[in-house]
Amino acid sequence: MTATNLIQLNTVEKLQAAIDESRIRPVLLFKHSNSCGISAGVFRDVSLVDAEINVVIVQTDRHVSNEIERHTGIKHQSPQAIVLKDGQPVYHASHYDITVDDINQHLEA
Repeated sequence: MTATNLIQLNTVEKLQAAIDESRIRPVLLFKHSNSCGISAGVFRDVSLVDAEINVVIVQTDRHVSNEIERHTGIKHQSPQAIVLKDGQPVYHASHYDITVDDINQHLEA
C-alpha cells in the first residue's frame, strides 16, 4: 500500500481510532484479501475514492476484521466496504456490489 490515502488498519487500537474519527466525519473501512482476484479488482476501484481508506488485510489482520464484525454486526466478507458515521455503519457492500459512487455518496453525507 503506497498511495497516501491508504491506512493499514492492523490493530484493534487503530480500528477504535477510526470508529472515534467517524463521530467527526464518515470513515471508510475496506476488508481486502491479498489472495482473491475479485478483491484485487474491487480494491483498484476503491483506491480511487478521494478520502482516507482504512484497509484491513484479512490474511494478516483477521482479529481486526473480527472486531469490525463484532462492532457493526455486519457478517464478514471480503472484499467488503463499510462506511461508519457516528460509530455506526451507514453503508456496507461486498464483492461487485461495492461502487465508488456509493462510497463517495456516503462519505459526503
